[in-house]
Amino acid sequence: MSPRVSDLLTGLPPSATLAVDAKAKALKAAGEPVIGYGAGEPDFPTPEHIVEAAAKACYDPRNYKYTPTAGILELREAIVAKTKRDSGLEIKVNQVLVTNGGKHAVITTLMTLLNPGDEVLIPAPYWTTYPEAVYLTGATAVPVMTSQANGYRVTVDELEKARTPKTKLLIFVSPSNPTGAVVRPDEVAAIGRWAAEHDIWVMSDEIYEHLVYGDATFSSLPVVAPEIGDHWVVVNGVAKTYAMTGWRVGWMIGAPDVMDAAVNYQSQTTSNISNISQCAAIAALTGDLSAVARMRTAFERRGTTMTSMLNAIDGVSCPQPEGAFYCFPNVQGLLGRSLDGDVATTTVELAATLLEKIKIAVVPGEAFGAPGFFRLSCALGDEDLAEGLERFAKFVAAG
Repeated sequence: MSPRVSDLLTGLPPSATLAVDAKAKALKAAGEPVIGYGAGEPDFPTPEHIVEAAAKACYDPRNYKYTPTAGILELREAIVAKTKRDSGLEIKVNQVLVTNGGKHAVITTLMTLLNPGDEVLIPAPYWTTYPEAVYLTGATAVPVMTSQANGYRVTVDELEKARTPKTKLLIFVSPSNPTGAVVRPDEVAAIGRWAAEHDIWVMSDEIYEHLVYGDATFSSLPVVAPEIGDHWVVVNGVAKTYAMTGWRVGWMIGAPDVMDAAVNYQSQTTSNISNISQCAAIAALTGDLSAVARMRTAFERRGTTMTSMLNAIDGVSCPQPEGAFYCFPNVQGLLGRSLDGDVATTTVELAATLLEKIKIAVVPGEAFGAPGFFRLSCALGDEDLAEGLERFAKFVAAG
């Protein structure tokens, strides 16, 4: 009997972050006092003016019908204006495709640019979806490990060592999920020049552009490295900046011929994105950024608190995140130690122990290409954040 499921999807693992979040929520629904650090999802409500715009759109008959695959014109115009405002990148409407969230923008970009046999450089630790999205295209993901000593900021030397004649694309993200690293503007420019020299495309994921802290500065690769010409695609969305993860609106930006192909692909897969969500996104992008500023302040405070509490635990070391809303501690000092009678040899085992024994849910580093580390989201309430880390500290101290 032939297999019931395709070989392609048989080889595709589930999202580790969503799996951890789902398990934590299920345990909490069953009455367990679980604190989840898994999902990259702001705990703030979507700003009121955005919700109101969506409610109003529900009563407009124009939104009951199909709209252009590439997105409502007003939203695409708003993306053009927002992109120039926030990153200095000047584009035209025909360079924008509205997608079903940022993850959809990533897979659409890769489906548009890659062929089987191509190689894609992915600085590690990486977001769990990147290598799996590459896998779906038939191309090969090539992790490029960065160092904790350098703040997980990928260098040209590290990229060059991984480059081969098959290298087609670099996935570049700053601020980074999962590490919170922010690559310096001069380093971003150098990476762009290196890509241009070797005729390598760059997909620049800018979903966390507004969430940078301290002296860190966001910079858009196509802006600081004009040498790259039009061999780039920018992906972005409203999820993180405006607390709109569930609204599912993202976008990709690129050269007109690339976008024509991407629109054609989307026309055969999802058609247009929800019109109500698109109207909400228009309100988000054309409104002020005061709510964003408040969220950024909270995330920075929580990141500082989390870093301090993690570094106070024997066997754990954690750099201060410069962006996004995650901490990425090194927990190798806990492996091989007896903790309440259990001895974990991997971070997968250690994460399972923490969930079972002290009811905190973290994502093991294996999901990000970095065994020996955890990712913890700072995007949860201050009280829960502190309570979970206090449980962690007491558990380790008890041995």
